[in-house]
Amino acid sequence: MQLLKIEGGDRLSGELDLQGAKNSVLPLISACVLTGGITRLTRCPELSDVYAALRILSSLGCKCRLSDGCAEIDARTLSGCEIGDKLMRQMRSSIIFMGALLGAVGECVMSFPGGCELGPRPIDMHISALRQLGAEITDEHGRLICRCPKGLHGCTVNLPFPSVGATENIMLAAVCAEGETVIVNAAREPEIAELGRFLNFCGARIKGAGCHRVVIEGVPRAELHGCEFEVMPDRIAAATYLCAAAASGGEAHIRGARVCDLEAVTNVLRQSGCRVTASGSGIYICAPPLLRCVNTVRTCPYPGFPTDAQAIVMAAFAKSKGMGLFVEDIFENRFRHVDELVRMGADIKTEGRVAVVRGVDRLTGAQVSAPDLRGGAALCVAACAAEGETTVSNVCYIDRGYDSIEKALGALGAKIRRV
Repeated sequence: MQLLKIEGGDRLSGELDLQGAKNSVLPLISACVLTGGITRLTRCPELSDVYAALRILSSLGCKCRLSDGCAEIDARTLSGCEIGDKLMRQMRSSIIFMGALLGAVGECVMSFPGGCELGPRPIDMHISALRQLGAEITDEHGRLICRCPKGLHGCTVNLPFPSVGATENIMLAAVCAEGETVIVNAAREPEIAELGRFLNFCGARIKGAGCHRVVIEGVPRAELHGCEFEVMPDRIAAATYLCAAAASGGEAHIRGARVCDLEAVTNVLRQSGCRVTASGSGIYICAPPLLRCVNTVRTCPYPGFPTDAQAIVMAAFAKSKGMGLFVEDIFENRFRHVDELVRMGADIKTEGRVAVVRGVDRLTGAQVSAPDLRGGAALCVAACAAEGETTVSNVCYIDRGYDSIEKALGALGAKIRRV
């Protein structure tokens, strides 16, 4: 079993190059089955979730290779439409292969997806929307049998909630559907805009991706083709390294980070006393010796405060002045990191979807366990500010979304090693 050992208490200072975005590259990989050609994704992070997505493509007959930050996917050899249960259980994002395969070959068979246990994340919105497009989907003992006997046809889909995954699945399925598809109340995350930009590069006709209303004009699959595309920078990884610097009272330059994607997080850091500025090449932060806890942080869909950054910012405020509330309005079980922070000396109480953080003057190193991807990153942030050594286990969760987190934090001066 791999562990991260972090000797904290020192002020971080340095700069690093930001990895490509996990939440963007996974839908891009699934979209490759639509192209019927060769696609090269540059700045591709080497994450366990990325390797899991590539294994899914390989099981479908595609040829895949990932080397030196470039993923090459040849979809000309696509020959299957069934994804095994073991592969589906490796990550939650595997569900987006449903829309891609329905758009590409008109059928697919898969089980329910796995991933971090963050509470119920039902896929009923995905299934309802795809049925409106003409898919017939049945659940046979945990296996989803999806077919389009009359093909997919465009329609207007009104989402009851701006779900990122549902928006992606509809876009992927509608690219080759007959007629026009309109998504109302679509998710507006930057990763949605990037998926639309990628698909347009491949020959699709999509307008409004990243906005409340997305319009997809279907094209014949034969008109799609592969391309070379650079994966966008990872805004949640950027938030993680900004918070690590802030928690330690340090400074950092995150090269490649886009301030326009991170305004909800940078605004909170500014309120805590940090100086955060955008440079031509990234984001610079300079933190005070002790942060000031912000009154209320409430998660909500983009452009609001991202749920993926909630645990990370909470970890930064564990050592701070004052008291603040964290309200989690997206997932039910997103406070699983709290007990581990308390082991390090944090004063945090939770009730339902609310956590009350009372800042303390001192955190101490401890043996902690990553409960999920972002909770694990939060523990690394707290460890950078804690006195003494912290040992983080369950590193496999962190590796799902961070490309060698020990190298990134090490570039900022953290004393961290993987054992």
